[in-house]
Amino acid sequence: MQVSTKRWRTSVGIWAFGIAPTRFMPGGYKPELANRDVTERLKWAVEGLGPLIDGYEFHYETEITDDNAAKIQEILAPDHHIAMICYGLVPNPRFQYGALSNPDPALRREAVAHIKRGIDLAAAVGANYIYWPGNEGYNYPFQRDYARTWGYFLEGLAEVVTYAKEKGVLFNLEHKNSEPAMRILMRNIGMTLFIIKKLKEMGADVSNVRVNMDWQHLIMNGEPLGEYAALLLSEGLLGHQHANSGWGTFDDDNMVGAQFIEQQIDILRELLKGGYDGYLGFDLFPYTEDPVEAVKRSVIQMEYMLAVAERMNDEELAAAKARADAVGAYRVFWKALGLDEEFERQVYEKYSRR
Repeated sequence: MQVSTKRWRTSVGIWAFGIAPTRFMPGGYKPELANRDVTERLKWAVEGLGPLIDGYEFHYETEITDDNAAKIQEILAPDHHIAMICYGLVPNPRFQYGALSNPDPALRREAVAHIKRGIDLAAAVGANYIYWPGNEGYNYPFQRDYARTWGYFLEGLAEVVTYAKEKGVLFNLEHKNSEPAMRILMRNIGMTLFIIKKLKEMGADVSNVRVNMDWQHLIMNGEPLGEYAALLLSEGLLGHQHANSGWGTFDDDNMVGAQFIEQQIDILRELLKGGYDGYLGFDLFPYTEDPVEAVKRSVIQMEYMLAVAERMNDEELAAAKARADAVGAYRVFWKALGLDEEFERQVYEKYSRR
């Protein structure tokens, strides 16, 4: 197997290099990292990963601030850069009832101001912005006035999207179905596209709005990676990738290629075919694993799957798809993995023995 000549820019979230807390282990599985600030963890990541990662991603004000941004850039220079600034109010207890959708108008204004500052920083460092509204939602039926809550949310989002357009910053929407809010408003691809449609109807310029596909978020929803990547590419809406995997019931953020391998090869084929030119970002949360090794393994396994995607015979696969022939399509897929005619011959020979 030869490595692909295709070279997407890579990025990784610095959160992969933290203490890895869970609700049953709030101190994290790596308490020895608790006293390392973000710049120390960044040095560790950059030294360990070297050229495998081009850019790094940071949540605004919890990992990157206006005060430490220059130090972060200094650590990354000259070979790396800040790729993404991410929304940072999800873990803030003051916004437990939402930020843009909070019932308190003062908190809604504070959230808008926070997002605008993050966009300002993204503009200053040449990064894109990712908005994952994990705290915009509710936990119980009857808890919120649905229409009013959605109204607050869309009103605030229209303002910050317009601001990002003025600042020349690409604004990526990232959906997830639950956690920390048990019912996040932007919970699937359909709702994400609905939001973009509503923002446009409200008069917001959405030409700078894109969708960030977090693979495990889609897997949790039963949403097909390849199909939705193809649709977003065809609409000019695909902006970023958060590559990872998991068991499909929780946001595991496991290494790429740990589960759902066929869907990951499928999406890589669609990214190739569709001319995707963004980042292949890694959103990992290695609870008990060495994070440097987990990221390395993800890059290598992604590259192997990319090589498999390229090895699939385009003509044979297209012919199978034209017939909706799943058996023929999987013959092409497994052949690219190494299941050739000689292996098939040996299987028939094995079962012919009495």
